[in-house]
Amino acid sequence: MDRRPLSATQASISWLICCAVVSCGGGATPPAAAGSGAHAASERGAQCLADANAERHPSTDAPERIEVRHILVRHRELERPEGATRSREEACLVALDALGELEAGQEWSTVAEKYSDAKTDDLGRVARDELSPSFANAAFELASGELSYVVESDRGFHIILRR
Repeated sequence: MDRRPLSATQASISWLICCAVVSCGGGATPPAAAGSGAHAASERGAQCLADANAERHPSTDAPERIEVRHILVRHRELERPEGATRSREEACLVALDALGELEAGQEWSTVAEKYSDAKTDDLGRVARDELSPSFANAAFELASGELSYVVESDRGFHIILRR
């Protein structure tokens, strides 16, 4: 079985298919065993956390510097939460909601204004060593114009757009 990480689009499609199967009562889980809405939300949150921390493999031929934008969602469990009150899982799900809106065609600036805790969404041209490792790996994995899946760093959860 191929164990390479999924692209952001593949991961989103897989997640949507999984949710459709669970919410429609399909698959091997009988509807009675599917659990309450809270249980389903907890499963969705656990999956979001796992996917946000998936191993990323930046391109070996990536340029030294790239232009990136990001949406940042902070949580109270960070070393510097800067006023965030949501749990880590809630923050991941908020970032996932932002990704969903972007993939549905919403404008970046509208989604960033609605969801981002960052002072600015435009980080400009950055080098790998200027970023936290998980953010850098995800950003430098993207092709120009590509959107990342949810990525966790020491600052919170991000959606990254390489320009």
